Amino acid sequence: MTAATAALPGSFRPSARVRRIQPSPSSSAAARVRQLKAQGRAILDLTIGEPNFDTPQHVKDAAVAAIAAGDTKYTPVNGTPELREAIRGALRRAVGIEYADSELTVGGGGKQVIFLAFMASLDAGDEVLVPAPYWVSYPDMVRANEGVPVIVPTSAEEGYKLTASALEAAIGRRTTWLVLNSPGNPSGAVYTRPELTAIAEVLRRHPAVSVLSDEIYREISFTGEAAPSLVSVAPDLRHRVLVVNGVSKAYAMTGWRIGYAAGDPALITAINTLQSQTSSCPSSISQAAAVAALSGPQDFVAETVAVYRQRRDAAVSGLAAIDGLQPVEPDGAFYVYVDCTGLIGRRTPDGDVLENDQDIALYLLERAGVAVIQGSAYGWSPFFRISFATDLDTIVAAVDAIAAAVVELAI
Repeated sequence: MTAATAALPGSFRPSARVRRIQPSPSSSAAARVRQLKAQGRAILDLTIGEPNFDTPQHVKDAAVAAIAAGDTKYTPVNGTPELREAIRGALRRAVGIEYADSELTVGGGGKQVIFLAFMASLDAGDEVLVPAPYWVSYPDMVRANEGVPVIVPTSAEEGYKLTASALEAAIGRRTTWLVLNSPGNPSGAVYTRPELTAIAEVLRRHPAVSVLSDEIYREISFTGEAAPSLVSVAPDLRHRVLVVNGVSKAYAMTGWRIGYAAGDPALITAINTLQSQTSSCPSSISQAAAVAALSGPQDFVAETVAVYRQRRDAAVSGLAAIDGLQPVEPDGAFYVYVDCTGLIGRRTPDGDVLENDQDIALYLLERAGVAVIQGSAYGWSPFFRISFATDLDTIVAAVDAIAAAVVELAI
């Protein structure tokens, strides 16, 4: 009997790498919403950070044209020449730096690019500083690549942003990366130029620390300008900063799966080597669409940001009026992080005590029919996150339903 035939159903044992990580809480929440909807429940879904807008028409037209032209073959690992030129132009406008081909990588979404960056650079025990609250995937991507996520708390007083003093205190002998996400998920926090300047001063004293600057929400800013980048305020650190962005959020292209990064040529070469052994290259059609998004008219971005601002204002004002909730007004992205400390200890109509933010998220789902994600998934409790990437009617109805469910709680 061969080894293949000897294997019994159910005998698969996941690797240690897989056992170190958990499924994405946002994906799990979305799966639960789909399950409830399939059972006939009317659920107001505020979980997924996916724009409800359609991809701009000129972007879709570019994809159709690429198909008609037969551009359906493998591309270079780091993207087509046309896409690389479009990315260079976007980065030139965004951060004021001219990047060469050797400094660019293109992947199947920003998430893949970040994962490959950690895979390319982390050895067992290397530490990655992750300010909390954080995007749910950062710590698990670090663990999957044998690194150690070091969670650095922030504070409401500092706008849930990492301070220079906190960074200085957190850097250790094995610190390899600092993750900066601005605008941030889940808080919507945007680092100012003076704040980034102070962080840069600390980094200059610690030359072994690189920075993963996740700027996927850069264009979705409510401050009057796009969120500034660390490399813009400290261009001398450009080879220590991996600037990550993509077309998913700003251009409503989540399903097209195109992300990119710019950074040190040695790191980029390592990332491209890994990609050559995984997916070979991103979709050629998606790349053609991304060229149109990055190089074409940018009216769509400005128009949608104005809509997001209206939705943000409605969500924040509505939630702030609910006893026990304190929403954090975001300066960017499309999330509201809601402090629900005031609901802890309250009793549901069924007699259950709300002991943590997961209890609160489950109560809102079952009682109000509103799906949110508990703050513990982002490393900061007791909070919950809502997404206002959905339509205004859904947001207003969800806030009203949350308010009605909170009224039913006994203090």
